[in-house]
Amino acid sequence: MIFGIAYRMLGSVADAEDLVQDTWLRWSRVTGPVAHPGAYLARTVTNLALNRLDSAAVRRESYVGPWLPEPLVTEPDATEDVERAETVSLAVMVLLESLSPLERAVFVLKEAFGFSYKEIAEALDRTEAACRQVGSRAKAHVQAGRPRYDAPPELRRRATDEFLAACAGGDLNRMLELLAPDVTSWTDGGGVVRAALRPITGADKVARFILGVLSQLGEGADARPALVNGQPGLLVTVDGAVDSVMAFDFVEGSDGGPRIAAMRSIRNPHKLSHVAAGTKGA
Repeated sequence: MIFGIAYRMLGSVADAEDLVQDTWLRWSRVTGPVAHPGAYLARTVTNLALNRLDSAAVRRESYVGPWLPEPLVTEPDATEDVERAETVSLAVMVLLESLSPLERAVFVLKEAFGFSYKEIAEALDRTEAACRQVGSRAKAHVQAGRPRYDAPPELRRRATDEFLAACAGGDLNRMLELLAPDVTSWTDGGGVVRAALRPITGADKVARFILGVLSQLGEGADARPALVNGQPGLLVTVDGAVDSVMAFDFVEGSDGGPRIAAMRSIRNPHKLSHVAAGTKGA
C-alpha cells in the first residue's frame, strides 16, 4: 500500500521506494501504540510525497520530449481489484499529472485505496467537506480523460499479440487494421536515447514510425507481450537488455473489435533499470 500510494503520487519507482524507506524509518521511531497503523502509514507517505512533488515538477519542466511515468511490468493478478488496477494505468497516471498535488492525493487515497473522506481529511489536515469537493473535482477530471473502452482483457491481449506479430513480420496493412485511424503515439526518451520529441498521430505515421524503430534496433531485438501498469503492452529487449516498454489503450473498431488508440513507449534507460532488475506491483 505504501509503495502504491507513493508511486501514484510521483510516477517514479525509484522515488516511491525512497518514500517507502522514509515511511518505515518514521514508523520505527514511534514509541506508543497506534490505533490504526494503515491510516498512519498512508498519512505519512502521502505527506512525504506532497513534499517531494514540487521538486519533481521543476525537473519535468526541463524534461526533453514527452514525460511518461516509470512503468510497472507485472504478471496478471487474478486477485487484483479492477478499479484499483485502472488507477495505475499509464493513461490515468498521465492524467494525474494535470491535477494539483492536493487533488492527486485525495484521488489516490479515495479511488485507489478506498479511504473515507473523513480519514483523508485527517491525513491531509483539511475539512471533510473540502476533501469531498476536491475528490469530486479530481474524479470528474480523470473520468473525462480516461479510456472508455471496456473490452474483456482477453480481447485486448489478443489484439496486442496480433499487433506484435504484424510488427515482427513487417505487415504494414495488418498494423493499419489494428490501429485506430487517429491513434497517437508518445515516446519518452528523456534526451538520453533517440525518440520522437512530439506525439505522432495517425495510423499510417505511427505504423511506419514503429517499423522504422524496429529496423534500427537490428537483429538482436525481441519483443514479447507484457502487462504494463495493469494494461496490455510489450516489453522490447535488444541482445537481452531492456530497450523499451510499451502500453496500449484501446477503442472499439467498426467491427466491434478492439483497435489501438494510444501507444505510450518508455525508452529512457533511467526509467527501465527496475524492469531489468525485477518487477513490482502497486
